[in-house]
Amino acid sequence: MKKSNLLLCAAILIVSCSTCQNKNTLSNAKAIDYAKSITAENLKEALYIYASDEFEGRKTGEPGQKKAAEFIKNHYVVLGIPSPISDGDYFQDIPASFFKGRNAKDSENVLAYLEGSEKPDEVLIISAHLDHIGVSKNGDINNGADDDGSGTVAILEIAKAFKKAYNDGYKPKRSILFLHVTGEEIGLYGSRYYTDVDPVFPLKNTVADLNIDMIGRVDPKHEDQRNYLYLIGSDKLSKDLHALSETVNKKYFNMEFDYTYNEDSDPNRFYYRSDHYNFAKNNIPVIFYFNGTHADYHKPSDTPDKIQYDLLETRTRLIFHTAWEIANRDERIKVD
Repeated sequence: MKKSNLLLCAAILIVSCSTCQNKNTLSNAKAIDYAKSITAENLKEALYIYASDEFEGRKTGEPGQKKAAEFIKNHYVVLGIPSPISDGDYFQDIPASFFKGRNAKDSENVLAYLEGSEKPDEVLIISAHLDHIGVSKNGDINNGADDDGSGTVAILEIAKAFKKAYNDGYKPKRSILFLHVTGEEIGLYGSRYYTDVDPVFPLKNTVADLNIDMIGRVDPKHEDQRNYLYLIGSDKLSKDLHALSETVNKKYFNMEFDYTYNEDSDPNRFYYRSDHYNFAKNNIPVIFYFNGTHADYHKPSDTPDKIQYDLLETRTRLIFHTAWEIANRDERIKVD
C-alpha cells in the first residue's frame, strides 16, 4: 500500500474513533438530562394513586391487584412502550394452580419493553413486584406504599425516561424489559413463573436483573445519614456488575451503599427473599435495591405520606443511570 493511502486510512480511522468518542460522550451527557425527567412530584402523584384504598392492598388475584395491573398497563400504553408478548397484550397470565395452595386466584405479570438498537437479543430486566398483602382481618387496608409501591412507580418513571431518550434517537444498544411481577408476597411466584415456565426472552440472553423492592423510606440505622441505599447481590455472580454499579454511584451520586444485608451470614436472608433471586438462581447477575425495614413493614400504616420523595427521586435516578450503562456498554456484563 502506498504511503499516501496509509496516511488516508489512518486519518479516516482517527476521525471515526473521534466520532465514536464524541457520540459516547454525548450519549452520557444526555443520560443526565433524561434522568432529570424523573422527579419527586411525578413519583408522588403516581404512588398516591397506586397505594390508595381503591387498590385494596393489591392481594394476588384479587380485584385490587387487577386494578394495579391495569394501572401499570395503561401507563405503558400512554407512553407508547409496547408489550413483548403481543400487540396490546401486556399481561403474562398465571393460573391459580401455579400458586400451589396459596389460596390465590388467577393473576398476571405486566411486561413492557424497548427493543435494543444494536444488540436487541441481549436483554436487561428491571423488576419490581406489583402485589401486596391485601386487607387485614379487621378490615384495614394494607396499602403497601413502600412495599412495593415505591419500586413500581420507580420503574414507571425509569421507563418514561428511557422512552424520552428513545424518541430522541438515543435508543439503548440492548433491549430493556420492564417487568412487574405478581405473587411476590406469597413466595416469589410471579418471577418464578417468568424464569421457570415462560421466559419471554431466553434466560441465556438476559444480561442482568435490577430488582427494586422498597426504596422510599429510611430505616432506623440511617436516620442521621439519609443518603444511602442497601445493595444486595451485586457481587455474588459478577464482579463486573458490582464495579459498574460502584462507578455509576461515584460519578453521579456518591451515596452510601450499605452491603450489610449482602453478607452470606446475614440472618435476614434478604438475598433469597425478593424477585431477583429467581434470576440469580439461573446464573443471571442481579442487584437488589432496598431501603431496609421499618416499623410500618407489612402494616396498614405503610402509606404514601410516609415516603420520602426526595430520596425516592435520587434512588430512582441512580437505578436509571445504572441501567443506562448496562444497556449501552459495548460488552455485556460478565458472569464470574
